[in-house]
Amino acid sequence: MLAQYADIPAGVSAATVPAPFEVVSKCQDTPDTYTFELRGRSGHALQFLPGQCTMLSRGGSGEVPISISGDPDEPERLWHTVRSLGLRTAAICASEPGDVLGVRGPWGQPWPVEYLEGSDVVIAAGGIGLAPLRSAILWLLARRQRYGRLVLLYGARTPDQLVYADQLRAWQERGLEVLVTVDSAGPEWLGNVGVVTKLARRAALDAPRTAVLCCGPEVMMRFMVDTLLRLGVGTERIHVSMERNMQCGIGHCGHCQLGPTLICKDGPVYRWSKIQPWINVKEL
Repeated sequence: MLAQYADIPAGVSAATVPAPFEVVSKCQDTPDTYTFELRGRSGHALQFLPGQCTMLSRGGSGEVPISISGDPDEPERLWHTVRSLGLRTAAICASEPGDVLGVRGPWGQPWPVEYLEGSDVVIAAGGIGLAPLRSAILWLLARRQRYGRLVLLYGARTPDQLVYADQLRAWQERGLEVLVTVDSAGPEWLGNVGVVTKLARRAALDAPRTAVLCCGPEVMMRFMVDTLLRLGVGTERIHVSMERNMQCGIGHCGHCQLGPTLICKDGPVYRWSKIQPWINVKEL
């Protein structure tokens, strides 16, 4: 495996050549989702901002865009949470400690965490959509005194589809208000049951002070935004992450075009007031 990802020669752009990163650890989050800790084979630290992504690959299976879910303050430890949905992600999820993955990036526009100081920040996530938000959560908690309320509204289909379930209590102890719900559950589940938008109504938000970071299935994001708008949160205060059909990461192939933008360059994070005219355009 090591021979498949050589160190990048001098003068060659890292934008087009995957760098070799070794799998240090692997944790199973859900029946089909895994979190990997990666480290650069030559000690390379990947500096990134909350919400950015990389193009991740294993062997000859092809690349896939995956949001970085690690701590921006620890760039030497690169974390990705990957759901097995096809050939490329299945190959990555089959990786074990000691295997090597190819990494290109980081790419894209980040969550605007630095510009939200003084605001109440709501993190709204559906399913594995919490992964692109984890880096923002860690950033916000490390600078807790700069923000007002920090609230997580998190929903999944069933309890076994919740990612980072073991970390929610630790985040709560550090100052994050955590509200969790599932669409359906058995009698052993003692938490909330229902769609995640119900949590927004229960959170008693101060709309003028509230900024929102939202990621999940597009239908979930549309309903969440609609709920937030009804509660009085302005469109310019709502940000969403889009990850449609990204292939090159550098704005050349055009596969991720959304309206006049390219998600790999102009996204994946967008202000809702900007993306609203194009959100109903279906992905090809």
